[in-house]
Amino acid sequence: MTSLASPTGSHPLKAEDLRERVDAALRDFLGRRSLELAEVAPECTQITDTVSVMTSSGKRLRPAFLYWGWRGAGGANTDAAVNAAAALELFQAAALIHDDLIDASDLRRGKPAVHKQFEALHTGSGWNGAPAPFGLAGAVLAGDLCLVWTEELFSSSGLSDAELRRARPVFDAMRTELLGGQYLDVLSQVLPEKDPVSMVERALRVIRFKSAKYSVEHPLLIGASAAGADDKLLAVYSEFGLSLGEAFQLRDDVLGVFGDPATTGKPAGDDLREGKRTVLIGRTLQNSTPAQAETVHRLLGDPALGADGVATLRQIIVETGADRQIEQMITEATERAESALAGADLADGPTREVLQGLVVAATVRAQ
Repeated sequence: MTSLASPTGSHPLKAEDLRERVDAALRDFLGRRSLELAEVAPECTQITDTVSVMTSSGKRLRPAFLYWGWRGAGGANTDAAVNAAAALELFQAAALIHDDLIDASDLRRGKPAVHKQFEALHTGSGWNGAPAPFGLAGAVLAGDLCLVWTEELFSSSGLSDAELRRARPVFDAMRTELLGGQYLDVLSQVLPEKDPVSMVERALRVIRFKSAKYSVEHPLLIGASAAGADDKLLAVYSEFGLSLGEAFQLRDDVLGVFGDPATTGKPAGDDLREGKRTVLIGRTLQNSTPAQAETVHRLLGDPALGADGVATLRQIIVETGADRQIEQMITEATERAESALAGADLADGPTREVLQGLVVAATVRAQ
């Protein structure tokens, strides 16, 4: 596997100071939006305060793929490209804020989820009514504003009209397909389970549209399209992005069950409490004995699932070999991505080595 070092010897997300530049673009943009909201009422800046907390951390993978997709297609090292890349963090914030509402998750990246922040504001201020409905309303509005701001930052990034026009079809498709994938994920949790094979097939489709395209392929294509990439490079980026995006989400699914809360920022076994029908769970049921399957069905999705229940489900996953099968799938998808990248005709510069480093950053994460 390729080293995480970039051409300058640092983490690939730090190459050309990209992470710091994305952070600065977000701070500047949200600072200006806060001034606008203050004109409505000073209290409205509570929304930008929560969004600023949400966007102050994160891996910045999506902006990195957009920026290096741009650079690999011959785009220059410009602040306009960085601003366009930063817009994806606002879209990611919207997705996460709403996702935490859908999943009733109290934590995000080790901090209270946005709806919990608004609940705490209500409680601490001694306001009328119940804190939970206020928290829900505040989070919905914060997420909606992030969707609006995504478009605003992208359109005002400084990219030329021609560059924006070339990127627009992919940018629009990304937003529609992610929300479609999110709905399919929600639907998957409530559909009657026919068999483990169909569960795996549906989970793989969710991965494709909720994660693989949105996390890697579409950001690469947005950047490359803006830079005027030809069809050959766009096809290579698609193959690379879909394969790496699949590996990225499969790794997330493993971390959702076996991850260390200090690393994931979520309670241990949270995906099990939420009853997520992932490929990992589908493979487990495919390989289970009737007794094991009965236990999985009984415990999966129990919101009060304690440490013993989490340990029981983890044990069944390991006993059935499902975890090893997912690791093999991650390896195979990563190898497909690396093979596609090896055949890419990229513009001169550090793009190839940085993208190779991003393969590792996306798939080899501590548990």
